[in-house]
Amino acid sequence: MSEEMFDIYDPSGTHIGTAPRSEVHQEGYWHKSFHCWLVRDTPEGRTLLFQKRTSSKDTFPSCFDITAAGHLTAGETVREAARELEEELGLRTEFEQLTPLFEVTEEMRGKVSGVPFIDREISHVYGYLSSWELTQYKLQASEVAGLYEADLEQMLNMFLGGLSEVTATGILFHAEEGRYIKVTEHVLPAQFVARPYSYYVSAFKKLQQL
Repeated sequence: MSEEMFDIYDPSGTHIGTAPRSEVHQEGYWHKSFHCWLVRDTPEGRTLLFQKRTSSKDTFPSCFDITAAGHLTAGETVREAARELEEELGLRTEFEQLTPLFEVTEEMRGKVSGVPFIDREISHVYGYLSSWELTQYKLQASEVAGLYEADLEQMLNMFLGGLSEVTATGILFHAEEGRYIKVTEHVLPAQFVARPYSYYVSAFKKLQQL
């Protein structure tokens, strides 16, 4: 299977060529990504949806993360990258229905099989107000282990340091039973992909305004 190719950029955002995914993360080349956070309005208030990455992910396995996200492959536009919503969640929507929240540059470091990686991304962040309940989503098993929902205001308060944890409900793939089961978990900031907390705070504040 051929490796994904990414467009790469210098620190000023100027396109400088393309490189395979592994080289991009090994050398720390800047590349672009699409993020989309989903929220839902309930009688109890607005909730935030977030995914749990599979244990087989090469970066940040089993961490909580953005509802749907992905890298832009070489030549791909942000509009085209919105395919991640359908691929990861089974949610088909028009790009125009997404609300742009902000653009951010991020640098994250870690290890894959003991080998250090540097993930430098120029991320286009969007929000979407969904009416679907958790059980309506069709998760991409190779990418998404589970999908969770928690009170948006509480999640914001947690990343601001006002709460140590938040209770979330979710659907999680149970390998032994071969199906998704409903779960309730206490989630902590440290269980999320290791972005600066300011990223989460900015996104959640914008999502309150959708």
